[in-house]
Amino acid sequence: MRSENVVIEEPRVARLLFSDTRLAWLWLPLRLYLGYMWFEAGWHKFVDPKWLGTGEALLDYWKRGLKMTPKPTISYDWYRGFIEYLVNTEAHTWFSKIIIFGELAIAAALILGAFVGVAAFFGGLMNWSFIMAGAASTNGMLFAIATWLVLAWRNAGWIGLDRWLLPAVGTPWKPGRVFMATERSTGAV
Repeated sequence: MRSENVVIEEPRVARLLFSDTRLAWLWLPLRLYLGYMWFEAGWHKFVDPKWLGTGEALLDYWKRGLKMTPKPTISYDWYRGFIEYLVNTEAHTWFSKIIIFGELAIAAALILGAFVGVAAFFGGLMNWSFIMAGAASTNGMLFAIATWLVLAWRNAGWIGLDRWLLPAVGTPWKPGRVFMATERSTGAV
């Protein structure tokens, strides 16, 4: 039996919203807002010695999530086990720094419009992790915005550095100018 190649077209509205650079202005306020929120969160932690120095603030946050009264903050046993493992191995001493510098890197990428899809993905991953650990606050809305920016990765950073970065670097399925030049100079096919 011969398999045929089936192409499923995107609806016009999806192409317009998520890949047409004429609508880059639509994503700019959301991208800047999300970047600002990440900067604010990261900077707050960066200047707090309990976050940057000892990581005690993260340890306290994890321990609050593990409390069982009146009901557990962390609903899923597998995630509770993961957090308990981090607490027991004193991972807060180094993990707090990953959170701080991760938040600041995500903020910088979103504000500058550099690799917006990747930055939004990791921001969404952090938001989801915070939700799983019991911190609802604004994380749900920030996760939703991050998801939209991931969908719009082709045009969300067009008013920013992605205008030049994406054509230069390309995508996994189509190398950009930087990698095409490397292939030509090495003679690779």
